[in-house]
Amino acid sequence: MYADNPTSPAAVVFGCAGLKLTADEKSLFSDCNPAGFILFARNIANPDQVRHLIDDLRQSVGHNNPLVLVDQEGGRVQRLTEPHWPKYPSMKPFGDRFAADPTETMICLLLNYRLIANDLVALGFNVDCAPVLDLPVPGSHDIIGDRAFSADPEIVAKLGRTVCEGLQSGGVIPVIKHVPGHGRANADSHLELPHVDTKLEVLIETDFAPFKALNNTPAAMTAHVVYSALDDKAPCSTSELVIRDVVRGQVGFDGLLFSDDICMKALSGPLVVRISSVLQAGCDIALHCDGNFEAMVEIAASCPPMGDKSLDRLRRAKSVASDSQDFDAEAAKRRISAFFKI
Repeated sequence: MYADNPTSPAAVVFGCAGLKLTADEKSLFSDCNPAGFILFARNIANPDQVRHLIDDLRQSVGHNNPLVLVDQEGGRVQRLTEPHWPKYPSMKPFGDRFAADPTETMICLLLNYRLIANDLVALGFNVDCAPVLDLPVPGSHDIIGDRAFSADPEIVAKLGRTVCEGLQSGGVIPVIKHVPGHGRANADSHLELPHVDTKLEVLIETDFAPFKALNNTPAAMTAHVVYSALDDKAPCSTSELVIRDVVRGQVGFDGLLFSDDICMKALSGPLVVRISSVLQAGCDIALHCDGNFEAMVEIAASCPPMGDKSLDRLRRAKSVASDSQDFDAEAAKRRISAFFKI
C-alpha cells in the first residue's frame, strides 16, 4: 500500500492534525515512513506537549532521526510564540541596521538565531525553515515584506549566511527560501499562483544572487512562482527546467531541496499529482503541511522512496548541524536587547 523500501524514507514531509497523534496517524506514519514532519500553530500549546508530540512522531517512523521542521523565522512567521517562547524580531530590522554597524549587526543576528536554535533543539526540532533570502521590490505583494533583510542582494547574502551559522552552531539545519526568489511575486502563493515577468539577466543579478552566494548551504525550499523568462507555464516547484537550469545550474545549489507546501493554492490538480510533479521536477522532498489525514493516506499510497542522490543530500544536510556547549544564552539576550535600544 505505501512506499515500502525499509532502507529509504518516503520523499515527503507530513504535517499532523492536532496537539497529539491519533492512532490512525501513528499507523499511517509507521507504514509510510516519511522523511520527516512539520509542525504549525495548531500543533503547539506548551513545551511539554510539543516535546511529547515530537517524541511520538520520531517513534512512529522506521528510520533514525527523521527531519522535524518548523517555520521559526521571527516576526510574523513564528510558530513558537509567547508566553512560552520569546518574541523574536523579523529579519528586516537587522538589514536596516547593517549599514550603520555591520559588525554588531552580524554578531547579534548570529546570537538571535543561536537562541532560536536553543529553543528548537530543546523540543526536538532539527530543521528551521529560515532564512528568507528573497528581495522585495516596490509594487510586489507584501507576503514577503519585513520577512526579508533588504533589497540589496549583497546584504541579504551576508546576513543570510549569518543566520545559517547561528542555527547550525545550535544543532539546527537551516533552509534558505524561496529559491530562486519570491520577492518580486505579484500575489500570495498561499492563495494563487504568482507570476514574475522580469528579464532573466535582471533576475541573475538580483533575485538569484543571494541564493548563488549561499549555494553551499545544506537545504533550500522552492518558490511556487512562475518566471516567464524561464518557463511561462509552470512554477519553479514543478518546473524541471527551472530546477535543472537555475536552481541546480545557474544558482549552483546541490543541497537538499524541499518543495514549498503542495497544499498552497498556487499549485493545481489532485494532491498526488502535485507530489509527483514536484518530485519529477527535481525536488528531493515534497512538503504536505495541512495534516489532512485522508489526503496523507492517498499520498502515502503512491509517494516514492527517496533516491540515492536525495539520500546523499539528506545525509549531508544532517551532518552540518553541531551543538557548541559554551553558549551563554543570557549574555546573548542582553547583547541583542542593547543592540535594539541604540
